[in-house]
Amino acid sequence: MINYTNRLDSAIKKAAWAHEQAGQHRKGTDIPYIIHPIGVMMIASNVTDDEDILIACLLHDVLEDVDSKIYDADKMREKFGDRVVSIVKDITKDQTKSDWYEIAKVYLDHLEFKACDEAVIVSAADKIHNLMSVLKDYDKIGDKLWDKFSTKSSADQLWWYQSILAVITKRNAPQNLVDKLSSQIETLKTKLS
Repeated sequence: MINYTNRLDSAIKKAAWAHEQAGQHRKGTDIPYIIHPIGVMMIASNVTDDEDILIACLLHDVLEDVDSKIYDADKMREKFGDRVVSIVKDITKDQTKSDWYEIAKVYLDHLEFKACDEAVIVSAADKIHNLMSVLKDYDKIGDKLWDKFSTKSSADQLWWYQSILAVITKRNAPQNLVDKLSSQIETLKTKLS
């Protein structure tokens, strides 16, 4: 159960503001971006009530997707502390790489060998929420869905989610997150076959 504190409320507002300032919506839709971080937080809340982890869920895409002139790690640290920033940084993709596979492999390597345990929970919840959205969208628009992604390939997306599952399994993520992601991957495989 989520203990709704002023700090958590502040994180929701800051995440909503930052993504709005960046002009972001959910991929290929007009759905406000904040829906995703709140969904990630709700999924994570099934396995933890650690406020820093829940706040990191809300802010998990900010350092990666929002221009640092709008909101950066220093501002996040000032408001939410070192631990939240550390968790968020552990799941922030290295955007200096140009190739999607290279970015993915660096992310997977970091998640497997260097990221803190709390970041593994946030990453697992993030991928579960993303794949839930993918499955809903696939039911609506079929293979046109893959045009939203930089790789344009269902095989690439399947590889990505299977790779995340392998890493979170090795890292001993909470079993219900592992099971949920595994079940969604199986659903995706069935839809693609």
